[in-house]
Amino acid sequence: MNDFLTIREKAIREWKGLQHPRQAVIYIGMGSCGLASGAGKIWQMTSEILYKKKIKAKVINVWCIGPCYLEPLLDIQKPGSPRVSFNNVNEQKLKKIIPSYLLDGKSGIKPLGHLGSNGEAPEGIKSFWEQPMLKGQERIVLRNCGIVDPGNMNHYIGRGGFSGLQNALGLEPGRVIGEVKIAGLRGRGGAGFPTWKKWQLCYDAPGKKKYLICNADEGDPGAFMNRSLMEGDPFSLLEGMIIAAYAIQANESYIYIRAEYPLAIERLKIAIAQLHKHGFLGKNILGSGFSLDIQIKEGAGAFVCGEETALIASIEGERGMPRSRPPYPASSGLNGHPTNINNVETLATITAIMREGGKWFAGFGSEKSKGTKTFALVGKVRRTGLIEVPMGTSLREIIFDIGGGTRKEFKAVQTGGPSGGCLSKDFLDLPVDYESLTGAGSIMGSGGLIVMDADTCMVDVAKYFLRFTSMESCGKCTPCRIGTKRMVEILEKITSGEAVPEDIKTLKDLARTVKEGSLCGLGQTAPNPVLTTLKYFKEEYEKHVVENRCPAAVCRDLVQYRIIKDKCTGCQRCVDVCPTGAITGPRSEPHFLDESKCIKCRACYEICRFDAIAGDAIIIE
Repeated sequence: MNDFLTIREKAIREWKGLQHPRQAVIYIGMGSCGLASGAGKIWQMTSEILYKKKIKAKVINVWCIGPCYLEPLLDIQKPGSPRVSFNNVNEQKLKKIIPSYLLDGKSGIKPLGHLGSNGEAPEGIKSFWEQPMLKGQERIVLRNCGIVDPGNMNHYIGRGGFSGLQNALGLEPGRVIGEVKIAGLRGRGGAGFPTWKKWQLCYDAPGKKKYLICNADEGDPGAFMNRSLMEGDPFSLLEGMIIAAYAIQANESYIYIRAEYPLAIERLKIAIAQLHKHGFLGKNILGSGFSLDIQIKEGAGAFVCGEETALIASIEGERGMPRSRPPYPASSGLNGHPTNINNVETLATITAIMREGGKWFAGFGSEKSKGTKTFALVGKVRRTGLIEVPMGTSLREIIFDIGGGTRKEFKAVQTGGPSGGCLSKDFLDLPVDYESLTGAGSIMGSGGLIVMDADTCMVDVAKYFLRFTSMESCGKCTPCRIGTKRMVEILEKITSGEAVPEDIKTLKDLARTVKEGSLCGLGQTAPNPVLTTLKYFKEEYEKHVVENRCPAAVCRDLVQYRIIKDKCTGCQRCVDVCPTGAITGPRSEPHFLDESKCIKCRACYEICRFDAIAGDAIIIE
């Protein structure tokens, strides 16, 4: 442990020096969301401006801090001043911000907020954490994301990193498991199984050879919690893995991650190399006598490989297909040896628990769901991004207080990804925890929250998710392989105006059969979007079937678009987005829509600010 103390002292000096810099420091958010918004160009231009203006400043890349709708984000910290943040930075803004703020102290563009207390903040600039999206959060897992350079181990250690590992290695494995039990941590992959119990089963299983696997196969549409965490704070995951491996006495470990996450894979490889270099991985970690190697296994992106036994089969080189249980992986997993599998967030949370203590962690959340949970808040909500809130926080607080609500009337929220359920506005005060969501017919899942408004067709949503899970089915069991396909076919009939009332009953019966008869979690939860939309939005199904009408004007076979002349101002926004030239007309005069050219892409309907585009039902004989 003496080596660790030396490393920590050096890291703390480096981190403190960064907080009280002698020259300006510029931080640029270079996560996937930032890069998609143009952060790569901002990084390049920043270096060019500094060179041309002969300004001395250190430029550091950080990752996603959470509010993706504010990207690209750029922070500047001058000597004697706190770190201030500028949002939605483009080339024009950057040309004003850097020279004027660094040289004159005035940027002409007001910072969004400041991220520290080192020095006096500019007049009128509040804390960044007072932003509406951030002030309702509790950042435990995300504490480093957007703050540190994810490729610099000293930044991580300087903020208390690996003190949890140090604490764990000073305890017997059983006491580490006991601390996790006190914390009340449940698996963040969706099922919510008590983490300590999973570890205990693997620890007690006979056999000298044991494995630890991190399930990083995040495949839910609209979910990016695990990806952002691995990109922005890979060391927290790796520290949690070392602690977990020590607790179950595993000497080999895998991170099973989909190949579609190249930035996360790159960050993990860099972090693993640094850990080996400084004795945090390999033989005799920090002189404790415990040894561990971590390998990265890239998956091909099969959704079913999120299921434990399918994931194990993929690592073994077999086709990713689930198998019947028992035996469970804890007794017979990878290569027939006892294996423990946890997801990214679960393992990163372990780091905080062993750093601060199980009792501390249990102080957050609800009675049966302790701690915090990260969510990807997306869809029709105003403020999109990555959030972390205490378990038991209501959907209303998440969607309206943190997310800012919807521009049009709120309609539903999908929790738990394609395997979750669609909950109506009647559930806005529902606390987000495992039992409450399950009771409403949905699931926690890994943490995707897709918000929908009045322009969303719930039948179309159910079809979208069923089509996804049907395509991702491995085909091993009949209920999932055939049942989901038949369900998709019925939903396609409903959205095209070809269904009869009996089809709704058949759809419901099929959903129950698939749910009860499927082998693994994919098939068992695939019907959730259908069952919940049938339960909470049945009138939409009936309007599609009985009236041949899509109330949200989404289903192409049931809608035709027209321009309401009295409302059209001739702004030409619809002309600009129409891909087929179906809309014509001079500026400031009512436009004309040629139905023969309209492909019903809905672009004009969504962009019109004056409700001048109407979606009418097509009368089907």
